[in-house]
Amino acid sequence: MTQEAVPAESDLLESFLALETPRGFRAELIEGRIVVSPPPDGDHQDIIELITHQVYRHASVSMQQSGNTGLKLPGSPKNHVIPDITFAPRELRLFRGAPPWMSSDGVAMVVEVTSTRPSDDRTIKRHCYAQAGIPLYLIVDRTEGQVILYSGPSGDDYLHGATVAFGESLALPEPFGFALETSEFL
Repeated sequence: MTQEAVPAESDLLESFLALETPRGFRAELIEGRIVVSPPPDGDHQDIIELITHQVYRHASVSMQQSGNTGLKLPGSPKNHVIPDITFAPRELRLFRGAPPWMSSDGVAMVVEVTSTRPSDDRTIKRHCYAQAGIPLYLIVDRTEGQVILYSGPSGDDYLHGATVAFGESLALPEPFGFALETSEFL
């Protein structure tokens, strides 16, 4: 019986970083798997804009956001992810001069809007973001019609989770400090 050689993490990372994707597609390295996602649909983009608009209008602390920032998560080279939205306090100016794959230090919240692989957003990315110590992880689960906010990262998961159905409001803690309205997600 023959065994296939498993590429070393450094070889996998090198191959991943050299990957060229078609325009509009994005590649992520999630738990050692290279995942290529197609461009999002209009409903996906609409929800991202609705969240960003509310954060800019209502957050207690002025925020910056990025929709294309790659996060190099600590602990292993096997996790390079691109959240749908990454929020950080504006005063930190985290995105200014950042490399294509930046550290998650200083990130206040990441947001994922489910698309082609909702299980990755629900489970795998949740664990990756918790391990990175990102304080808040918000998932807009279009399949289930609900929004989930995870908080209190500890080890490889979050200690707290709050879920509301589309149409209900969801309290975002500081530094956001407002209730996210989800009625327009319907």
